[in-house]
Amino acid sequence: MSITTKTGDKGQTSLWSGERIWKDDLRVDAYGTLDELDAHVGDARNYITDPEIKNLLIDIQNKLYRVMGQLASKSREYVFPLCKTDVQDLTDTVYKYEQIVDLKGFVIPGSIKSSAKLDICRTIARRAERRIIELSHKEDVPEVILEFCNRLSDFFFILARFVEFKENAIVYKTKPEYPGCEGDKK
Repeated sequence: MSITTKTGDKGQTSLWSGERIWKDDLRVDAYGTLDELDAHVGDARNYITDPEIKNLLIDIQNKLYRVMGQLASKSREYVFPLCKTDVQDLTDTVYKYEQIVDLKGFVIPGSIKSSAKLDICRTIARRAERRIIELSHKEDVPEVILEFCNRLSDFFFILARFVEFKENAIVYKTKPEYPGCEGDKK
């Protein structure tokens, strides 16, 4: 069986639940953005040396598939939906690493390659969340998906800071040393 089905040649795709919808449908954009995030998480794993963090990223990738499956299901219930415990586990992970890192201000992202990759994941997670919220204004989206996607950007942010922390590489935003721009005075 080929991965090339030709059924999407006219701009439509099939949802897991069987409906045909346009590829530019908000639902497809929402789970497509999560698919993009999944690819970037896979890329980020190549820059991570800590086995615990690698395992957390693989776990997130597996959960992203569950979210994508739910979003690709319109008329019937997806068989492996996210649960409240998935949201709580993600929240607990964020809390755990916050206790270790103990941030002291605004952080300038990307001081090392691994954290830069995780920060890219953070920004894509935020975009995915915006797409899913937009979808929720038009169609039913399970609350657990909204909660989970809200935690994702925090998760990637704190993991990025943790890998920087381990390398003593966190860079904080500094106050400007100038009172303003010269040309602003009239």
